[in-house]
Amino acid sequence: MKPVRTAVIPAGGLGTRFLPFSRAVPKELLPLVDTPVIDLVVSECAAAGIERIVLVVGPGKEALAAYFRPNDRLSARLVAEGRTAELAALRRPEGLAHVEVVVQEEARGNGHAVLVAREAVGDEPFALLWGDDIIMSAGEPALTTLLRTRARRGGGSVVGAVRVPREAVSRYGILVGEPDDLGDLRVSGIVEKPEAGAAPSDLAQVHGYVFEPEIFEVLASQPPGRGGEIWLSDAVTRLAARSLVWGALLGGTRYDAGDRAGYAAAFVDAALGREDTAPAVREALRAMGWQPPKLP
Repeated sequence: MKPVRTAVIPAGGLGTRFLPFSRAVPKELLPLVDTPVIDLVVSECAAAGIERIVLVVGPGKEALAAYFRPNDRLSARLVAEGRTAELAALRRPEGLAHVEVVVQEEARGNGHAVLVAREAVGDEPFALLWGDDIIMSAGEPALTTLLRTRARRGGGSVVGAVRVPREAVSRYGILVGEPDDLGDLRVSGIVEKPEAGAAPSDLAQVHGYVFEPEIFEVLASQPPGRGGEIWLSDAVTRLAARSLVWGALLGGTRYDAGDRAGYAAAFVDAALGREDTAPAVREALRAMGWQPPKLP
């Protein structure tokens, strides 16, 4: 079983939900206090042992790659002023992983975004995390959970999942599958945004995957689906018909930072999780009438 050393991060969306901010700045650079969302995604990859990141971006989003490159001018200024803490913060993103960019010239679906990374990835297994989906957890990184599931099963592809209320299933791709004799979910497909009464389970696909390289072959031969685009969920269903695909239940709190409300909630969670910002944020929230939930 080959180790997973590369992660693909699709980040080519136009970010229309964050206009006017996203007129000039990619939504993935929205900060959670002082750390961009894309930094958290790449940091999760690095914490899971990933050494190489392939960012799939749209035209005009090259600033994402620039974030992970050295900034010699600012570095020299901080060195001259002896500002060691700021210098460490500046240089930290550069050391997370080797980051390279592939441009998705034409938006043809999230499956197509993965497919354009094929040449960069090569014939290797790889992780895939979305560029605006984050999970905050005091435990192991979500990607580590996916990789651990793959290692325990001796290979195969792995789908990240969380349980959602039945009334919310119509907002997600919902996993179809059955547990095997070891308790792992053997995935047979993904149903996109089913009605509550027709949902095959309450397990929503979120956050990311670990794929064997055969997913590229599936995507390359896949006819367009909804809206004439190539969808990754359709490819996973086709992949599951011929190969092992496992579901891994992810812990922690998941935020869709590509959504205004999800981003705002993630910002507050991030601020409350830091010693330098938590006291002031709690005080501000109390002043607005917010009360912390009572523990059971």
